[in-house]
Amino acid sequence: MIILNKDGFIIRTLAESDALLLLKWLSDPRVLEYFAGRDRPYDLALVREHFFNEEDDATCCIIQYDGVDIGYIQFYRISEQDYEEYGYSREELIYGMDQFIGEVDYWNKGIGTKLVKAIAEYLVQEVGVDKIIMDPRTWNTRALSVYEKCGFRKVKLIPEHEWHEGQMRDCWLIEYDGVSGS
Repeated sequence: MIILNKDGFIIRTLAESDALLLLKWLSDPRVLEYFAGRDRPYDLALVREHFFNEEDDATCCIIQYDGVDIGYIQFYRISEQDYEEYGYSREELIYGMDQFIGEVDYWNKGIGTKLVKAIAEYLVQEVGVDKIIMDPRTWNTRALSVYEKCGFRKVKLIPEHEWHEGQMRDCWLIEYDGVSGS
């Protein structure tokens, strides 16, 4: 199913036939450096476990740009635990979002910025979310720059939040306010 068709992007829901595409991306050390870690390459079993879990409430999608499958994006209502941990009101509809461009030839071309803007607009206008949050690692300045260009702002440092390449890493809680547009 197509979720979004805008600005050269087609965002479509993940299909079983995408498992090998995810495997290609998630066994590439250049992608893993920013995703799960180069010490944790995926195999087909892990791709199926991680991305095709029917208990997961995330909308999981493939990013197509100018007719080429280039990456993955997912968005989801945050958990009750996240509302509590981050101090959000349960009156607000808050979504989390995660994404990566797996085709490294498409890095550093402004595509990530266009993608994040398009999905943020979709989530606010079509889904009706009040806020979108993400938790990138503090050292991932390239991703943080993209998110800030799209209207996300740093809200809170989350110390030792995520395991990556052998140690717990600090992350930023960043937020896009759908009501104010930033």
